[in-house]
Amino acid sequence: MGSAATYLLDSTSYEVEFGNVVKASGDVGSALAIASDLGNRSHGALLLARTGDASGAQKITADLERKWPSSMPLLLGTLPCVQSSIQLKRGNPAKAVEFLQPAAPYEFAFFGSGYVPYLRGEAYLALHKPAEAAAEFKKLFDHPGLVLNNPLGALAHLQLARAYALQDDSAKARTAYQDFLTLWKDADPDIPILKQAKAEYARLQ
Repeated sequence: MGSAATYLLDSTSYEVEFGNVVKASGDVGSALAIASDLGNRSHGALLLARTGDASGAQKITADLERKWPSSMPLLLGTLPCVQSSIQLKRGNPAKAVEFLQPAAPYEFAFFGSGYVPYLRGEAYLALHKPAEAAAEFKKLFDHPGLVLNNPLGALAHLQLARAYALQDDSAKARTAYQDFLTLWKDADPDIPILKQAKAEYARLQ
């Protein structure tokens, strides 16, 4: 049952990051109904936080803290990412960066490899600090063996393009958008994040 939940949560992470939030929320609930282990519940909490369901995510993490109060992956991986995601959804990017500080030395060590720099990069974009954001997204390119097929690996190209655009570096922005669109050349055209990327790229032309 745990494996079934893991596979469902893995596929749901794509729905979340690609913009299909409504479907993703239901899938997280379905996955957690069949598994109660630390790894899957951590994953579910993060996905709920990414969809904007702060109360659902916090309910799960509170339960995890009671059951596994000394878990390093929980304390230095899951919890910082969940709290940072919640703050991003609430429009508090400075707080989002602050919550990630405990995870900084371990940002590719625990569950969700790539989320710590990715979330920090999103926060820096919201704070209008494009150079700092670009540096965070580039970390995902530097660790392909850890990021593997995590959707953040592809989305880092899009976020890097946004960082360059915010710096008014149109040439680099166009190249980064093209890299992302090339990766997604065979993707379904109605994926929300792809439609956004195409619209942003068109505005640069």
